[in-house]
Amino acid sequence: MTDNEDLLVTVENGVGHVTLNRPKAINSLTDGMVAGLARALDAWEHDDAVHTVLLTGAGERGLCAGGDVVAIYHDAKAGGAKTRAFWHDEYVLNARIAAYPKPYVAVMDGIVMGGGVGVSAHAGIRVVTDTTKMGMPEVGIGFVPDVGGTYLLSRAPGLLGVHAALTGAPFSGADAIAMGFAEHFVPHDEVGAFTDAVLADGAQTALAAHAVEPPESPLLAQRDWIDECYAGDTAVDVVAALRRRGGPAEKAADLIATRSPIAVAVTLEAVRRAGSLDTLTDVLRQEFRTSIAALKSSDLVEGIRALLVDKDRNPKWSPASLEDCGRDDVEAYFSSADPDLAFPELK
Repeated sequence: MTDNEDLLVTVENGVGHVTLNRPKAINSLTDGMVAGLARALDAWEHDDAVHTVLLTGAGERGLCAGGDVVAIYHDAKAGGAKTRAFWHDEYVLNARIAAYPKPYVAVMDGIVMGGGVGVSAHAGIRVVTDTTKMGMPEVGIGFVPDVGGTYLLSRAPGLLGVHAALTGAPFSGADAIAMGFAEHFVPHDEVGAFTDAVLADGAQTALAAHAVEPPESPLLAQRDWIDECYAGDTAVDVVAALRRRGGPAEKAADLIATRSPIAVAVTLEAVRRAGSLDTLTDVLRQEFRTSIAALKSSDLVEGIRALLVDKDRNPKWSPASLEDCGRDDVEAYFSSADPDLAFPELK
């Protein structure tokens, strides 16, 4: 199997090991990496010599910081064709991972954001650590949670997922377990030994030797005000409730106020709709529509510009406030996407 230099693919003792290998970029995903992981899964599915898949990230900073959004910025300005194709392939891969018939072990150490969640949090065996910093921060760049993120967020206890989605704030490994993004906790200092054990003896033996009881979830401990405040009909109602509550709730409102208003309003609707959809595939189809709509908006380009290109951290959002986001503006994000990218591969 030929490796893309950004993706290392090996087989050892029956374990197909894929390493995301862009450590300077916190292993941000490229189209080549998505294609390479898909090829590896295809090759291993019916290969009796491979019984388990192991996903790790190179370097010390994290598994994956998401997609290469600077590349998306430049492509969006040129019409967005490459980004449409990338998202299509990425979302098909996310569904593939969720349905993969062999154990797929994702080591979610360090930073795991956006697209990094997509290649790990749908795995059959999901491992977090005390350094895990997970999140779906899309609203900060004028985008909407994707890669099946709204499927997981909508199914978190109470309204914890709505809080995570609207603030875009990172959460811990313990929170990830509480929210349904993972189920196993391995101390960071034992990650190397854990991955060695997977390669030597398989996933279950490695978990028995290295997984421990997770710490308590800070987010779960705050469910009272989160469930109360995020129950409002609109994002405007949610922010008003957060400000009335005060304390940590007001800090959440302050954070939401820095995000793209239309992205926040659409994200609230997207998470709620995802909760009523039956399957991950159904949710990915919805996310593809909201992603393509965001690609055509001004806020995605402006958000990436402000955060990662010019780095002035002063985006000029349009609409400028949540109050200016009408119902029709939100509904437009859920209209059908390009028919030739409507997930023909997904069953």
